Order: sequence, then structure tokens, then C-alpha cells
Amino acid sequence: MPKLSRKTRELLEGKNFAYVATVNRDGSPQVTPVWIDTDGKSIFVNTALGRVKERNLARDPRVALAVFDFANQYNGAFVRGRVIKTIRGKKAEDHIDHLSFKYTGNKKYAGRNRRERRVILVIEPTSVSER
Repeated sequence: MPKLSRKTRELLEGKNFAYVATVNRDGSPQVTPVWIDTDGKSIFVNTALGRVKERNLARDPRVALAVFDFANQYNGAFVRGRVIKTIRGKKAEDHIDHLSFKYTGNKKYAGRNRRERRVILVIEPTSVSER
């Protein structure tokens, strides 16, 4: 597993959106903007169970993502990797609140549908490049 550089970690830790690419069942690409997080080694994407990216990654764990500096779109990182683990339950619910605070300043995720169940997709990078 390649190590995330300080620049890539700062992009992932910052208030920057990432664009996650997955593969649909028919082989076509699917891209979604997401909130992201990292522990410095893995990348975390929080989504709801049953969404297209979650279904695609449950079937095929290969993923690519691009993250750009909100203040300077010419500063970015590109990651290819695999979902190595999913985390559900309270930890995933708490994590979406953490991301809500990071991105919006709200301590609770305002878009939460009480019937949807959250999941954290833990991504292990296999390739990282920057510009």
C-alpha cells in the first residue's frame, strides 16, 4: 500500500470534495461527489446503504477518486484503490455527523433520513499521484 504524502493527507483532511468513480454492472463508469476523511493511511467515504456507489463497490471493490483543493483547483490528488472494509451502525452514524461538522459546521447531518442506514467505505490506496 503506497503511503499518503503530506500533501494528499492535507487535501483529504481539508474541506475539499472528492469525486469517487466506481464501475456499474454493465461496465460503464459512475462518478459521485462525496465528503471524505482519512486516518493518514486509509480513506473513508460515508454513504447510505443501497446507493449506487455502495452497491457497485459491494460487487466490485475497485475505486478511483480525485480530490482538489477548494481554494486552488490546480492542486489535486488522484487515488486508485480498493474498499477493504465497511463499517456500519453507530460508528457510521457518528462519522456522518463528524463529516457534517467538517463541511458545514452543523454537528448533526441535516440530510439524514432516519430510515437510511449509513456505512463507511474504508479504501486502501494502491496508487496515488498528485499535481
